Formats: sequence, C-alpha cells, structure tokens
Amino acid sequence: MLLAKPRGYCAGVDRAVQTVEEALKLYGAPVYVRKQIVHNKHVVSTLEASGAIFVEENEEVPEGSTVVFSAHGVAPEVHEQARARNLKAIDATCPLVTKVHHEAKRFAADDYDILLIGHEGHEEVVGTAGEAPAHIQLVDGPDSVDKVVVRDPAKVVWLSQTTLSVDETMETVARLKTKLPLLMSPPSDDICYATQNRQHVVKEIAPDCDVVIVVGSTNSSNSVRLVEVAIDAGARAGHLVDYASEIQDEWLTGATTVGVSSGASVPEDLVMEVLQHLAARGFGEVTEYTTAEERLTFSLPQELRRDMKAAAAAKA
Repeated sequence: MLLAKPRGYCAGVDRAVQTVEEALKLYGAPVYVRKQIVHNKHVVSTLEASGAIFVEENEEVPEGSTVVFSAHGVAPEVHEQARARNLKAIDATCPLVTKVHHEAKRFAADDYDILLIGHEGHEEVVGTAGEAPAHIQLVDGPDSVDKVVVRDPAKVVWLSQTTLSVDETMETVARLKTKLPLLMSPPSDDICYATQNRQHVVKEIAPDCDVVIVVGSTNSSNSVRLVEVAIDAGARAGHLVDYASEIQDEWLTGATTVGVSSGASVPEDLVMEVLQHLAARGFGEVTEYTTAEERLTFSLPQELRRDMKAAAAAKA
C-alpha cells in the first residue's frame, strides 16, 4: 500500500469542525449549522449526535438561536438574514475562502468583470458570487470559455473556487487567455494549499498504483478531484468511498499496489479503517509517501473566541 501524505483534514476544516464542537460546549445543544459544516457524511452525523442541527437556510433556525455558517462561506445576504432573525451567527468560513471573497469585492469596486472558475451550485461558488453578483460570471471548466462575454477585455480578472483540480483550472485559464489576452490573474493563487498538496502527492504515487482508494464524500469537490487526478496521472482505477465497508473486493482483483488518500474534510480514523480493511485482504505492507509537511493552523472565529474568553473569566 502507498499511503499519501498530506491527506485528510486541512486547517480550514479543522477550524470549522472545532467551531461547532466548542459552540456546543459553550452554548449547549442545540446549535444550528447552515449547510453541512464541511462536505463529509461522517463528520456531519457525528456532530448531529452531539446536538448540532443542520439546516439549509436561516429561516429554519428559531429566532434568537445560535447558527454556525459552514467552511464554504456565505453571501452577504445570508448575514443580513441572520441579523433580521436576531440569530447569534458564528462564521466558520475558511480564511482562504474569505480571501477570495475579499478579492471579489475589491475587483468589483474597481469595476472589473470577474470570471469565477468553479462548479455551478457549489456552496463556495454561491457565496463568492454573492459578494458582487453584477460583476461575476461563472466559468465551469474549459468548455464554458466560449460563452464568456465581458464589457471591456482590458478590465477582466479570474478568480477560482479553492478546491478545484489545479491542472483543469490552469487549462481553463489558458483557454481564457487565448480569448482574452489581457486577462488578469488573482494576486495570489486561489486554489488552497491543502487541495494542491493532496493532488500533488496523489499524482506522485498514482503511476505505481493499480488502484487508488480516496476516502471522502461524493459532495466533496476536493475528494472527487483526487480520484480524477489519480486516474489522469496513471492509476489503473480510482474509487471514492466514505467508509472502508464500501470497498468492493473486485476492485482489488489482480492488484499488487493500492494507493490510499483522503479529502481535506476526512477524519484520520476513517483512513485507518481503510488500511485495516486492505491489510485483511493481503495489502499489509504500508509505505507512507510524503511530499509536504503542513503546519498551518487557523484561530477560531472571533465571535466564538470572545464568548469563550468571557465564559472563562466568569468562572475565574
């Protein structure tokens, strides 16, 4: 077995999950969460068992209650809705997504057309587009480039969803630049460090793998991309599973080397269960393949930290 590292939780996911856990400790159940806090079935069900209630919109949250906004970010109107319902809102948006929101606002203020590369309907895309809907148009992959229309080809910039395939995004940008030679790039890369690191190590191990198993949920963009990256990089096959029990024995027939990775919203214990499952089927020798060390951490949302500090002071 070739075990990819980095894998699993990124700093933004760790912060978001911890935000819900700490909110439950501080305020008591229930704590409402708008959308899935992160795109992982196991994480959501675990938090539900602890007293979190997941809703689609603010209207489902009783007035005056606590609501946590997911790691994927929300449009400004969602904050306004929360204020109108007197909700105590805690924003667990990943700081790297917040960075893209700030870029969108800044370029819109300078009257640029903004081409947002991302997947239609993804929560992160909806949130970013909501920052400047009159200036942003979605570009969903290279094949969408032909539909792009801008007001001034000299005032156009591209931004991207943070969890995309690096290669496909660069292909989309290349197509856009052929059409719009003066297209500006964001001040810094929008695709997050964790997404890039997980794709890079999977690319490294894939050519040596008969099959790559990625642990992650089907609505997790970065997890889905890892399977695609593995196949594009030379793995004979790639599969996405939430749990070890979903691995089918026929996937392993004739295989001598299996690669294992996990998306950025996946707890490590799920990966360990996959390793045990594969070891029981003859893949007992594990080599961890490391391409980067990740040390980044993010502090909890300021609204939560303030209340935690006040609660600690009251006990003292």
